[in-house]
Amino acid sequence: MVYAIVKAGGRQEKVSVGDVVVVDKVSEEIGSSIELQPLMLVDGDAITVDAAKLGKVTVKAEIVDATKGPKISIIKYKNKSGYRKRQGHRQKLSVVKITEIA
Repeated sequence: MVYAIVKAGGRQEKVSVGDVVVVDKVSEEIGSSIELQPLMLVDGDAITVDAAKLGKVTVKAEIVDATKGPKISIIKYKNKSGYRKRQGHRQKLSVVKITEIA
């Protein structure tokens, strides 16, 4: 089984061909192809972590959808002063499907 650890949106994800992964928003259009940076490649018993060898490895993915994450409530409060502030945030995300590890 071939899989790779890639850097995607500030996090590391374990991916193999056919996997669908949710990453931070990517600026490309839906349906376009992107290339993710591999940090480690496992091909059966062979494990590759050398930067020179990983430079030749490409992990290609296709952008499937653009979504938003769960709502996060941000509440600020100061006692005895009447200060209250509510704010919400939903992170923009991209859904990508891994098409090729070569």
